[in-house]
Amino acid sequence: MTDTLAPRLPAHIVARMTAAGLRRTLATRVVLGLFLGVPDATLTHTQVASLVQARGVTVNRVTLYRLLDRLVACGVLRRQTDHASRSWRFALARDEDAEAVIRPPSFECDLCHRSLWLDAAGSEMRAWAGALLGRAAAQGHRGTQVELAIRGICADCDGVGAGGGARA
Repeated sequence: MTDTLAPRLPAHIVARMTAAGLRRTLATRVVLGLFLGVPDATLTHTQVASLVQARGVTVNRVTLYRLLDRLVACGVLRRQTDHASRSWRFALARDEDAEAVIRPPSFECDLCHRSLWLDAAGSEMRAWAGALLGRAAAQGHRGTQVELAIRGICADCDGVGAGGGARA
């Protein structure tokens, strides 16, 4: 039963957790199982809490906040602001996210809250972001990361991805 609730974690995730001193508790494995099951999902704390509880695991809400923050700090999850709901959303980090100062731009859907990477813009984005970091440094600031997100409605929610064409 525990194996179905909390699947085995990939080696790169275990390595990041171990390096950060995080234990692989049942709650941690269940939370990560949610994100590993749907890699492009972005979930709020409340959604994570509900899904964990639906799997029969009880986690205090403060403990869950701390767990999500620790998973972000060690590069397993990433956190983004959902400006529409004024909350944070958490998503599975890509392998390169833990090391990158300049993350690839993403498209965030306002309806389904998926976060889709725009990899083709990567080299242009890196040059632009590097220039911004240089500008900040020239003013005495130390930038630690640059993120660019385009918000809107994804093709699936808009009907384009399903062959329905764009709405008028």
